Amino acid sequence: MNPRSQTEAFHDPDTGTVSYVFWDRATRRAALIDPVLDFDFRAGRTTTTSADRMLACVAEHGLTVDWILETHAHADHLSSARYLQQHCGGRIAIGERIREVQATFKKIYNLERNFLPDGSQFDHLFADGERFAIGELEATALWVPGHTPADIAYLVDGQVFVGDTLFMPDVGSARADFPGGDARTLYQSMHRLLALPPETVMYVCHDYPPPERGPAWRTTVAEQRAANKHVRDGIDEDTFVAMRTARDATLEVPTLILPALQVNVRAGQLPPADDNGVAYLRIPINALPQHGHKP
Repeated sequence: MNPRSQTEAFHDPDTGTVSYVFWDRATRRAALIDPVLDFDFRAGRTTTTSADRMLACVAEHGLTVDWILETHAHADHLSSARYLQQHCGGRIAIGERIREVQATFKKIYNLERNFLPDGSQFDHLFADGERFAIGELEATALWVPGHTPADIAYLVDGQVFVGDTLFMPDVGSARADFPGGDARTLYQSMHRLLALPPETVMYVCHDYPPPERGPAWRTTVAEQRAANKHVRDGIDEDTFVAMRTARDATLEVPTLILPALQVNVRAGQLPPADDNGVAYLRIPINALPQHGHKP
């Protein structure tokens, strides 16, 4: 535990997502990072079990939430940012390149005319290198594109929350075949993170563990540089790009990508309700690129 701050992780086994409550121990000001809204796709029903666990942590430690931070518009889970904001406050924030993602998916979903791809659905858009406060601690937003054009990592108090840019060393790296993704850009972003001091603690947003271990989410820059199977020291950019491109061609589309993105580009807000008071998620037919069929 860092004496200046504390981090609590919340693992969602259904999506492999890890969300975080991070706070300044002196002021008890907090940030919630990459929160999950539980979604039963078959029933078309949302629940807030995962988000309520984070709220219970906030209450238990007497925290005041200043920020609800998204590392990117996730394709594998719906965000509970809006629900959390309604219950504990905080400003919902993401990287400023979210506008590009919004523009892409507004076309794919043919979203309503008054949905503007300008980032206004979020309370704050971070620029690369922008500094902000969590209590008395200074945090920095680092632009790390490649998985998507808009990915942001958050560096604070010797810890970095990397989103989907890097996974645990035995899992490797994020895919780079979503709209606007790029394997070469991803390699460069990963090396930006791996250039941080070796003792920097790295928290990942997802874990897909091999059978021999349970879920994990905490590693270090030194461990990643020594052992990450896709990007450890000695693996050059061209080798990584060839591997990542070939692997991505075999991956299935994430189960929740079509429900998730139309919520996540709205900062966790469901689409506007129809005249019967019910909100509907759109499923565009034959609109995403074809993918392979291996897990």
